[in-house]
Amino acid sequence: MTPFGEALRRLRAERGVTQRQMAKAIGVSPAYLSALEHGNRSEPSWEFIQRVIGYFNIIWDEAEELQMLAGLSRPKVTINTSGLTPKATAVANKLATAISRLDGSTLERIEMLIDGIDPGEDPDKTHVSPKPR
Repeated sequence: MTPFGEALRRLRAERGVTQRQMAKAIGVSPAYLSALEHGNRSEPSWEFIQRVIGYFNIIWDEAEELQMLAGLSRPKVTINTSGLTPKATAVANKLATAISRLDGSTLERIEMLIDGIDPGEDPDKTHVSPKPR
């Protein structure tokens, strides 16, 4: 499941809407919605996101979050390490190989490191800017 798929499923559940009902209302197939929710489709188009926002009558902040989540919802990611160090390439390959075995806590710590937050510190008190690439 992708971040966008999880959000879409949550929105439907909160409003008691089935995939079939939503699909019909926004002009897509139920199979397409299911594939999006399960992470079997790439990130949705801007037009599709706008239809979802309109369908659920989502306000500004939630609409921005949904758009941001869509951008983070590419289930097949390519990491281009050309021009980077051999260590960067090795780490990218190790991550690609190991990602399916990592638990939520480990993924959270990795995300914090990427965001420039020391995983050993309180994230609300400490913020270290990530190094420019």
